[in-house]
Amino acid sequence: MRETGRRQTAIVIGTGAGGAVMAKELQGRYQVTILEAGNAFHPFSLSVNSMAKLRKTGAFFDERMIRLILPNMLVERSEDMVLVRGMGLGGTTTLATGNALRWDGALKELGIDLNEEFQALQEELPITTKHQEHWTETTWRMYRVFEEMGLQPQVTPKLLNPSMCAECGHCAIGCPTGAKWDTRSLVEQAVEQGAKLVTDCRVTKLNISGGTVTGVIARHHGRRTQYHADLVVLSAGGLGTPVILERSGIPCSRTLFTDPVLCVAGPLPGIRQDRQILMPFISQQEGYILSPYMDYLSFFFHRAWRLPMQDIASIMIKLADREQGSTDGRRIHKAMTQEDNRVMAQAVAQSREILERLGVAKQRQFLGTLNAGHPGGMLPLTAGERESLHNPALPGNLYVADATILPRSMGNPPMLTIMALAKKIAAKMLA
Repeated sequence: MRETGRRQTAIVIGTGAGGAVMAKELQGRYQVTILEAGNAFHPFSLSVNSMAKLRKTGAFFDERMIRLILPNMLVERSEDMVLVRGMGLGGTTTLATGNALRWDGALKELGIDLNEEFQALQEELPITTKHQEHWTETTWRMYRVFEEMGLQPQVTPKLLNPSMCAECGHCAIGCPTGAKWDTRSLVEQAVEQGAKLVTDCRVTKLNISGGTVTGVIARHHGRRTQYHADLVVLSAGGLGTPVILERSGIPCSRTLFTDPVLCVAGPLPGIRQDRQILMPFISQQEGYILSPYMDYLSFFFHRAWRLPMQDIASIMIKLADREQGSTDGRRIHKAMTQEDNRVMAQAVAQSREILERLGVAKQRQFLGTLNAGHPGGMLPLTAGERESLHNPALPGNLYVADATILPRSMGNPPMLTIMALAKKIAAKMLA
């Protein structure tokens, strides 16, 4: 029997796109405790050029060493690629490039309508395309080449205050001026309304009794501890959430997608692409997108990229990969399929032509590190869950609100779509 006079309690695990929205929406009706595995986020504050000099010493030989210079970036490996995610307050949104793109076609096919949620986010968040005012001549030059090739580039909506932008090109390693928005502001709002935030708290398992979640087991500052709640929301990310579920006896499917990224680059002295907003515009193609992007991971760790950053031109390919893969917390099993490689080869050929039109001879072009930062899909929503947004294998008081429940790879920035989906899930719970 419910205890009268006591406000219901909720635990939200994670502070990224899904978790931060859930915490903000639930706080008030519930007394929310937010558990974040990482600590406060700190942007990359050193000179890129001075750090680049260390490449010659051989000090940077493994991408996982990126945490030595950017502690909030966690890098892991699968069979074919490097997996990147944020580990700290704000999750991966602090390392994302602030793209606010609506991409919910797969959810619409299931009968899930997010119009109301997207409209609310449009009103609540600083979404803008006015960053064009900060485009460099290089950005405009690239944009015109995309147009000439019939690639129909579209200005990327950004979560950004353009007036604060320093045009430093650091969007993916932490905005130093605060111009780029991330979900830390939603966490702050939840805390201001009374939510409790606990950092350095890695949830390892759910406590389940009689088909109900009673709380979680976690390691806080390295010590085992337990938190109890009437409701639990899992938003630990596409690689974190499935591991917690599996450890708690709730199996996930082997349908991991990652949206693989590969940059095609080449030397172009003085192009200064390093000083432009990352992903200022996007070209939507069948199964992938193309966009200008300076790949810091390749720059620091890939031998072919050992040029001054200011002299590198780079085009990003982001692929909508096949939903085949898994993780058990120790290893990530994710490889490119034959179809993935076929589509990637097509995209590489287009990117090579873009660079050639910019003035980079094809024989001087090189590829970057195959990496990915949008894992998800291991507990995908189905048409049968379009009303509840709740997998029947989960206890009734346990919800998942992150990329884990996306039905298929987007091949596009997922942050705004995850936030809209989380907002709808919160409304269902509160109703």
